[in-house]
This record gives sequence, C-alpha cells and structure tokens, in this order.
Amino acid sequence: MVFKAIALLTRKPGLSRAEFIDYYERNHAPLITSLFPQIVEYRRNFVDLTDSLRAPGVPDPDFDVVTEMWFRDRAGYEEMLATHARPEVGEAVRRDELNFLDRTKTIQFVVDERALP
Repeated sequence: MVFKAIALLTRKPGLSRAEFIDYYERNHAPLITSLFPQIVEYRRNFVDLTDSLRAPGVPDPDFDVVTEMWFRDRAGYEEMLATHARPEVGEAVRRDELNFLDRTKTIQFVVDERALP
C-alpha cells in the first residue's frame, strides 16, 4: 500500500501554459525530487480543458496542474514534511515556486485512494 498526497497548483499570472509546463518539468520537478527522496512517485497532471465534460455554467478550475506525490507510507510523508520544515529546504522550494506559481492558490492534501479490484 502507498500513501498519496495531491497538490493543486496554479501558474503565475502572465505565464503561458507552455511556459508553466516547461518550467515545472525542467526546473521544479528535478528540484523537488532532489530535495525529497521520500517521494517514490511524482506525477504531474497538467489540466487540458479541450474535451472537458461539465455541467452548464461550471467555470474553469482555479488550478493548472494536479500533482501526485506517492510515499511508501504515512511515515514517509511525515518525513518529507519534516524535511520541508528545515529552513534551507523550505526556502529553496519557496524561491523556486516564485518563478512559476501563484502561491496564494496552492493547496496540498492527502487522499484516501480507492481502486476497483
């Protein structure tokens, strides 16, 4: 069994979708995987509304990527949070996020994932 956290992230105003994806993939993702060895799987799901299904009047989502971070267990997640709490690590992440994220809209949470047998 794995433990999973999700982050809903929004690009910085003025940044195109392509620029956002490029920066995330070339800069931020390598930084995160280098700082947090506790993450065993790191997936970025970039929102593409081209063929979206939604009820009439439903607005576009307020995020540009659904990021999945997988850990061996809850202890691995808590270890990642402790690593992030170290000033030099948290500051490195914050400085990089300022280059491409609207940090006022960031939300991260754990999920109870279920799959059909």
